[in-house]
Amino acid sequence: MQERLRHFRALLGPTPVTPVTLDVGGRPRTVHLKLEGHNLAGSVKARTAYGLVRGLLESGRLRPGDRLLESTSGNLGIALAMLARYLQMGFTAVVDPLVAPESLRRLSELGAEVVTVTERDASGGYLLSRLDRVAQLLEENPRYVWTNQYGSPDNPAVHRELTGPELLGQLPKAPDAVFAAISTGGTFAGVSRYFREHSPTTEMVAVDIEGSVAFRGRPGRRHLSGIGASRPSAFLDDSLVDHLQVADIRGAAHYCRVVLREAGLHIGASAGAVLAGCARYLEERPEAELVVCLCADGGEKYAGTVYNDHWLRSIGVTPPGGDAPDSALSGTAILSGVG
Repeated sequence: MQERLRHFRALLGPTPVTPVTLDVGGRPRTVHLKLEGHNLAGSVKARTAYGLVRGLLESGRLRPGDRLLESTSGNLGIALAMLARYLQMGFTAVVDPLVAPESLRRLSELGAEVVTVTERDASGGYLLSRLDRVAQLLEENPRYVWTNQYGSPDNPAVHRELTGPELLGQLPKAPDAVFAAISTGGTFAGVSRYFREHSPTTEMVAVDIEGSVAFRGRPGRRHLSGIGASRPSAFLDDSLVDHLQVADIRGAAHYCRVVLREAGLHIGASAGAVLAGCARYLEERPEAELVVCLCADGGEKYAGTVYNDHWLRSIGVTPPGGDAPDSALSGTAILSGVG
């Protein structure tokens, strides 16, 4: 399995960094987008899957005949299903109703077993319910091996090792700020640790969604997958987060649609939220010159959510469009072209 895992590692990245120009408060601002939707399995979670499974193999906790198990909102499940198939192992994904139909289809195509929980937890999300189901499955079958994206140090470690160096190496100089969505916090924590060591003047800006408690948030009902969490991240602390931006669904939808319409880039819902947070940051900091947004995945899975007016109205959100801009759009930046 180790040899196959090394072959999988060779397929990861590099993913492109594309500059776009935003009009923030009437001033053009360049934002670099790191497009992880171009990665293996379609998201940054291909790196996470590799790191988690490598750690299990190197520690002897994963052996032939075992079956991988994880709670997932979609992207990590797809990446683990692909890796499990590559390693000729089984994989079970514990998901919830927020998972996009496209993600469920991909999981099925990759041969994963899917277990769905339907009861929300006390925070209004499904994470704690998914984790309860994971614990039950581990008790029922000793051949299950939980990759534990929420607590394994191999999660942030792989992004410190791979994602951080790749990103910094693609830029003309050290950036003023890096933005990334948080959920488990592993990607952000790993990238932040790398930048703390190699670009200490760069501000690390975490972007969360309303209703999430991933980092100091207030609990509430959430409707998007891939950003936010029902419990605090085990990886984030004040030493890694310089600023926190909290986006809402309308702001995320706004930036997803603007980037698609004006630049032809189909970014995922969490990336739209990250851009909303970035626009607010830039409006408050006119001196910032080089900023980067990590876009965790592409937008194909979100045709039925942030790109869909009917879905937005169904959850009580006014679709962004021709109406006058308001504070929900976090600076109302409009994409004016690709740099």
